[in-house]
Amino acid sequence: MRWDFIARPEVESVDMLRKMGATLTRKHGARPILLTCSDWFAVFIERHSDALAECFQFPKPNRSVVAKLLNKWEMYVLARGHDVPAPVTARPSSGAEIDDFVAQTGFPLVLKPADPFLPDRPPKAIVRSRPELKEAVRYGMKHEPWNFVMQEYIPGGVETVWMCNGYFGTHGSQRSVFTGRKLRQVSSTGVASFAVCAQNDIVASQTYRFMSEVGYRGCVGIGYRHDARDGQYKLLDVNARVSSIFRLFAGANDLDVVRLCYLDLSGQPVPGTTAQEGRKWLLERDIKAVVSSRTGERVGVCEWLRSLRGVQELHWFARDDVRPFGAWLGHEMFRK
Repeated sequence: MRWDFIARPEVESVDMLRKMGATLTRKHGARPILLTCSDWFAVFIERHSDALAECFQFPKPNRSVVAKLLNKWEMYVLARGHDVPAPVTARPSSGAEIDDFVAQTGFPLVLKPADPFLPDRPPKAIVRSRPELKEAVRYGMKHEPWNFVMQEYIPGGVETVWMCNGYFGTHGSQRSVFTGRKLRQVSSTGVASFAVCAQNDIVASQTYRFMSEVGYRGCVGIGYRHDARDGQYKLLDVNARVSSIFRLFAGANDLDVVRLCYLDLSGQPVPGTTAQEGRKWLLERDIKAVVSSRTGERVGVCEWLRSLRGVQELHWFARDDVRPFGAWLGHEMFRK
């Protein structure tokens, strides 16, 4: 079944989901579990949680926090309020405030949409000069308040980016956090295409504390960058949903955050698990690191092949079910 949640009125989408949930409940004798890898749909679930909870099971935060965590400005405000290190960030409302921020941080700086769901949002970009900045912000200045944030650029390569995947149980009793490090990405502001599981107690501790204090419940993926200038791990983004790289963080008994969530919501015993230190995960698009690179860090063929030693899981391909990989490959062939 295909359904356009963006084009359809939300009330129709809620009604469709409720009917689907009721059908599945009658068939299986229990409410189905509702999860998402989409930022927009995570906010949709939060916005209509009462209506959807009658027909589905899903983690419900103690308070409305999902939309705030996915908004780059509100996430920064939350981080500051809970003493979580983050890059210096501003949401300007005038040209003078833009000039003040540039004077404070200099170039390069990072530009991001504040609310990622509003129209005319600027693309996420590393801006290296005033002409680039002027061009980059023009979309975000079409509506009041301006829909972009300016962020301090933290120097360092992709290896300074640390990732966290966690599950925070429905009653706060079940909490698991896994940490890992980016090894490669196919664009300067893109998602990881090659990553490894690696223990980082500081990142894990910050994540436990931050998510617990804001009352978050469910699966979450969080990115940090290590700032060598002061030694802190600074918050980059919070994906208040299932992260696209959640299988990197499969535990020693193959438990990942989605399976932990399923066991918790379905009332089954949740066994303990430990991270697999050194476990490698690869997104198939990582081959573009050889063919071309927007980051200026092109990898040689031999170097790329050597780096694949020890990869334990691919994002799309699985021997027991090749259809997702086939669908992805067909999409990639026609991708611009």
